Amino acid sequence: MRSREWVQRHQILVYAVAVALAVGIGVGRPATAPLFERLITPVLAVLLYATFLEIPFGRFRDAFTNGRFMAGALGLNFLVVPVVVYGLTRFLPQEPVVLVGAFMVLLTPCIDYVIPFTELADGDAEQITAATPALLLLQLLLLPLYLWLFMGSRIATVVDPEPFLEAFLLLIALPLTLAWLTELGATRSRIARGWQSAMGWLPVPMMGVTLLVVIASQLPRVQDSIGQIAAVVPVYVAFLVVMPILGRVAAGVLRLEIGESRALVFTAVTRNSLVVLPLALALPAGYELAPAVVVTQTLVELTGMVALTRVVPAWLVPESPGPKSAPAIAPDE
Repeated sequence: MRSREWVQRHQILVYAVAVALAVGIGVGRPATAPLFERLITPVLAVLLYATFLEIPFGRFRDAFTNGRFMAGALGLNFLVVPVVVYGLTRFLPQEPVVLVGAFMVLLTPCIDYVIPFTELADGDAEQITAATPALLLLQLLLLPLYLWLFMGSRIATVVDPEPFLEAFLLLIALPLTLAWLTELGATRSRIARGWQSAMGWLPVPMMGVTLLVVIASQLPRVQDSIGQIAAVVPVYVAFLVVMPILGRVAAGVLRLEIGESRALVFTAVTRNSLVVLPLALALPAGYELAPAVVVTQTLVELTGMVALTRVVPAWLVPESPGPKSAPAIAPDE
């Protein structure tokens, strides 16, 4: 128990060490990048399994039927975000290879590590988990439409839905099912209860491993094109600043509770970079730079998420001032 408390208390240190190691490996041993890239999916699957284990499935149905949160998550991600993204990308070089990478990653809400980041900010991860099927399905249907609206019909036809479906099965359905079976077993078996308890310390270390694997695998790719893609960094940073504020405003309008509000902020800002990367890699000749544009967003976002796990609960959506007070963002009845 002490080791778990230590890890939770020093989680930022864990992430900083992971990032430093990843940068060292990416710069010093670029030939290892393919090995680390093959580890991304299994590492994410383990991270999400450990995260799902902390969600009481008895309350999952209630989370799924929370209409206000679902309306906020879908409205922000598929109505507000496209407007924000279109406005921000007006400041980018109007080159298709740069724009397609930026559009692909910014228009697709995260369905994987948004859950542990929400947990780290004491947000309601159950709401995020319940929303992932709808978020995945809608981005699968709407991404080609957005690309057609913003770039023309030619680019929309080259998006392959298979990586989205594979990501859902391996990163959402499988870990969620295993977590549910583990929780079910814990009600009947002392061994299963011990296993579930032991897994409780795993999310923070696994997030560190995820940072290590993603950055070490993709940094060499970014290094080769850093001069050309530097222009997208301010856009990604601006997105990290604008969307949490809009998420906070939406939570207030919807009068969500504190945990729900934090979850809404994180689903509004976190993007599906790890799932979109295979889409970018599958683009035809002439779009070789697009994966580097996607990877750059991954590096910027992971750094920003570590900061937001502190900023959101401490400043953007703080706790109520007292036990009898109404939620901080809700108006008086």
